[in-house]
Amino acid sequence: MSAINVGVIGASGYTGLELVKILIKHPKFNLSYVANSEGGTTLSELHPSLNGVFECNVLKVDIDELAQECELVFLAVPHQTAMAYVKPLIEKGIKVVDLSADYRLPKDVYEEFYCPHTDIDNLSHAVYGLPELFAKELRDAKLVANPGCFPTSAILGVLPFMDKRVKNTPIIIDAKTGVSGAGKKLSDNTHFVNVNDNLFAYNPLLHRHAPEIAQKLGVDFDEVHFVPHLVPVTRGMISSIYIHVSGDFDAYKVLEEFYKESIHVRISKNPVDMKNVAGTNFCDIFVKQKGDILFISSAIDNLLRGASSAAVVNANLMMGLDEDLGIPNIAYVP
Repeated sequence: MSAINVGVIGASGYTGLELVKILIKHPKFNLSYVANSEGGTTLSELHPSLNGVFECNVLKVDIDELAQECELVFLAVPHQTAMAYVKPLIEKGIKVVDLSADYRLPKDVYEEFYCPHTDIDNLSHAVYGLPELFAKELRDAKLVANPGCFPTSAILGVLPFMDKRVKNTPIIIDAKTGVSGAGKKLSDNTHFVNVNDNLFAYNPLLHRHAPEIAQKLGVDFDEVHFVPHLVPVTRGMISSIYIHVSGDFDAYKVLEEFYKESIHVRISKNPVDMKNVAGTNFCDIFVKQKGDILFISSAIDNLLRGASSAAVVNANLMMGLDEDLGIPNIAYVP
């Protein structure tokens, strides 16, 4: 099989960098087009860590030129910006993996939490990029909505127990993420002086990832009580989840059975941590039951399983490749 030319739009940020790092070592994808909103630079100027490793020009986006170069494009750009690219790319016959939120939610929910949607036609055709739920659909997809990092961690943790959960009871998600999840742009909250030796919740109970979690779990938004926290680490994410359950079952065996064919989910008999998944596409899950309360702990790398490596998994499936092809699986330990 010949190489498949792919492109990255939005190479300047952390997720763009992670995409490039995976793609330049991918055995089937050839990174032939790299762009951002301005162009006029090189990859090593944007990311000095790539100096002597991989070099190419970073172009200003040109859809016609891109269409001549690529079969598939990754969009590592903010919401609202992404939908402006998706429509012309799809019209040119290019497959798209969108890392923004623009195609993850129904129109009414999206517009309540984000902004007016300008590409309703493609919204209805987008496949949510969680292989554990939609592997079959992803193989036929032209447009994939890559999941958010918090929803990935939460959904994978809760999903196996939805039929054990007492209906209409709260799904409580206490999640913590590294600062890289906020992106490269500096803010008061992400300033070193504020983050260092500190821990705090942000946008509790009203965070816009909550409706994404609720929608994919098939529950009402009011049943999901989601509180994210920023912790003073660079990368990583861990979700502590609490649900009410009923019935007599072995929670560990439920997890094992549910994910027995999922190569990027690992079931742990010990509480999970961020370090063992850093640099990988794994989601590690631990579960503990006490009476009718089930505690689920789910850990991922927010930049990889929560964004870039998950996007490459989706691209693999879209292009008829093995799901695990070129995907990082060795953690940054120590």
